[in-house]
Amino acid sequence: MPLLETATGQTYYTLDGPAQAPVLMFSNSLGTDHRMWDAQLPALTGRLQVLRYDTRGHGQSPASPGPYRVEQLGRDVLALLDALALERVHFCGLSLGGLIGQWLAINAPERVDKLILSNTAAKIGTADAWNARIQQVEAQDLAALAEAAVARWFTPAFQLAQPAQVQQIVAQFQATSAAGYAACCAAVRDADFWQDVRRIAAPTRVFAGTDDPVTTVADGEYLVRHIPQAFLLPLRAAHLANIEGASAFNAALLRILSP
Repeated sequence: MPLLETATGQTYYTLDGPAQAPVLMFSNSLGTDHRMWDAQLPALTGRLQVLRYDTRGHGQSPASPGPYRVEQLGRDVLALLDALALERVHFCGLSLGGLIGQWLAINAPERVDKLILSNTAAKIGTADAWNARIQQVEAQDLAALAEAAVARWFTPAFQLAQPAQVQQIVAQFQATSAAGYAACCAAVRDADFWQDVRRIAAPTRVFAGTDDPVTTVADGEYLVRHIPQAFLLPLRAAHLANIEGASAFNAALLRILSP
């Protein structure tokens, strides 16, 4: 699929599945790209069109000067949907992608059918922690962060059992633009939906990893308490639950998105 010129810049995307089927759009986490959803394609593309894209500054979507804001990343999504003539989609975002999903459901509710927020929170981390990470990236590049990223993304047991899958994600991380990564760190740092999630009207499912050290089950419970039509699904996984808990993740998506 192409690197598409949209109203907000260039965005790389892929679209798989039957042409007339409903569309499920996936939004990747910080430091990965559209391929982080590879484990979802075989289970979903028989029933759905699956739209994946690379967030600005990740994968094949170029990095523009930062810092970014989640609103900017959300408008990238709207521009891509407009360019593809898609009026309304199901949306599934993980971590940073989940923040983008919250922004969309709050600010462009007419574009979101069902919303899946995976391994995310109304606010992720602290400004001090994000500023420290940005400074580290600017000083040392992404290679210095890889080991810590893996520890957040996967449990030790999964790392031992599935080293090839872990390495695929590490390769995505290492190929990410340092400038794009730092700019997206700023977007996460500044995003705060503690109050605004109450305005989300879309039917929402919140997936939370029971071993996620970044966005905890408690973070998921907050979203469920404050989003009117939200339900929680705990998954036995760390931060990248769509990979570590792929079977349960995919089964849940099919249940949620069945007509």
